[in-house]
Amino acid sequence: MTVVTDAPWLIALDIDGTTLHEDGSISEAVIRQIRRVSEAGHEIMLATGRSAAATLPVLDRLEITPQFVVCSNGAITLHRDADAPMGYRREWVETFDPSDVLLSIRSHLSSARYAVEDEHGYYRYTEPFPDATIGIDSEHVDFEELLLHDATRVVVVSPDHDMEDFLQVVEQMGLNRVSYAIGWTAWLDIAPDGVNKATAMERVRAEIGIPRSRVMAVGDGRNDIDMLLWAGAQGRGVAMGQSPEDVLEAASELTVSVDDDGLAVVLSSL
Repeated sequence: MTVVTDAPWLIALDIDGTTLHEDGSISEAVIRQIRRVSEAGHEIMLATGRSAAATLPVLDRLEITPQFVVCSNGAITLHRDADAPMGYRREWVETFDPSDVLLSIRSHLSSARYAVEDEHGYYRYTEPFPDATIGIDSEHVDFEELLLHDATRVVVVSPDHDMEDFLQVVEQMGLNRVSYAIGWTAWLDIAPDGVNKATAMERVRAEIGIPRSRVMAVGDGRNDIDMLLWAGAQGRGVAMGQSPEDVLEAASELTVSVDDDGLAVVLSSL
């Protein structure tokens, strides 16, 4: 077993496009480095936009059991608990009333698909989603049903828009009182106001007691920007090589793309 020669790092890993390839696979090089870093005594964890149900199986594949896991772009933080189903309980949960923002978005995006995640990780959606980030604990409902439940996360997908058009529409909406991040395609993730991966990771960092100078975050998406800025302020905010330009600009350092095992490369530096 590797022995840590100095103080441990807190390392937050995005999942899709960082830990996982586009096809959902994880390279052996990434698995080896994650296990090596974990065995060395560093606190390596996941911080993702995925629901808890879609996140925990990734931990199993990596064979790690971190103390905390950040899900739903920071709205849900899980804590390891041997007595809880799947080994984790919900430690911190942030919710908001999604009705105003849903009605506002629908007035701009009439043909979009919508999903709302509640505090229990249950999803209600208007049409099937083209991504695995929504867990199997879900239900098809009419749009009006989405307005009735407090949300930890609202997801909006607009298949009729290309990325440039979608960005313009989102800009016109002038969303306020919520935090939002736009995905690779015409995909909008909305969290409670002031909540993102960075706010959740700062709470985890304070709870564990690791100094800001020994935090690392690795990501590739626009929902990682706040986390990369947070980590890079005193530690290491690492963007994957294939990241969009605004993500690259937010990072304090870069690694190669996910196809070239960029996560394994940066972890090998620890």
